[in-house]
Amino acid sequence: MNSTMLQNLAQDRYTETFIRNFTLVLLGITINLINGVFVFIFFKSSFFYNDPRYILYIHLVINDMLMVFMTVMLFVMAYAWPNVPLPFCVILLIIASTTHKNTPLTLAGMAVERYVAICKPLHHHQICTVRRTYILISLIWGVGVIPGLAELIVIVIVRPLSIFKTNSACTSTVVYNTPYHDELNNVTHGLYTSVVWVILVFTYCQVVIAARRATTDKSSAKKAQNTILLHGAQLLLCMLSYITAVLDKIYFLTIADQQRKTLYFFSYLLTNIVPRLLTPLIYGVRDKHFLNHIKRLFSCKLPVVKVESTK
Repeated sequence: MNSTMLQNLAQDRYTETFIRNFTLVLLGITINLINGVFVFIFFKSSFFYNDPRYILYIHLVINDMLMVFMTVMLFVMAYAWPNVPLPFCVILLIIASTTHKNTPLTLAGMAVERYVAICKPLHHHQICTVRRTYILISLIWGVGVIPGLAELIVIVIVRPLSIFKTNSACTSTVVYNTPYHDELNNVTHGLYTSVVWVILVFTYCQVVIAARRATTDKSSAKKAQNTILLHGAQLLLCMLSYITAVLDKIYFLTIADQQRKTLYFFSYLLTNIVPRLLTPLIYGVRDKHFLNHIKRLFSCKLPVVKVESTK
């Protein structure tokens, strides 16, 4: 009887694990397919890739696609490959950390571009050029990779180098488990989010002031206000992902293993995956140019043949 109960319990746990991973993989594929439509439309028309605004937007979309792919892979690996070589795991964690940091930085860059377009319209074409936009994207990646490299440097300093010959579960909680990493995470999270919030608040206030001037295009300024507000909403959703690491530590200390995995799955789903589904819906669908291209892409127009009488 005990053997049968243990077998049934193992079967139930296997089913739960399969459902979690299947759900996550399905959501990841769905999100990347939706985002892939916007990437396809972007590169199909020169109107988009010659406009700094759309270049920054598509960078946000591609970055989110990469982040979804990396995070889903890490989540599945936690079950399918529990002992990962540490050097390979660190590379994956650095890429995931970089894409995570790139999102708020890109949102800040998009807000600054809207600020220049509304508050300095005569200088917009000189300031926001395509070349400078790509330079900005390069800087975003350079700044975004710094926290991941800093965590690696801390491991090299604190731990013996022989640790890179070992295998471990590929999660940041397990790999970066020193008090120095906790302090480093607190500093980087606070610094990145505070800088981005200052930029968003400043640009929004400047756009509001510009909207009240008689010489400013009211409709364009109002649309820019709504865009920056959406940047703030997206940033709030991105900040939810910071809760996952805190909850993970609470689960590890206070909750049983199976319950901890279930709660971690739902918190991870709500704070990391679902916000990436909202990115194309928030920005792409509300843009009339993207919306027109989407309608044209998915519309099935049959040719109408007129038959005229020979009489």
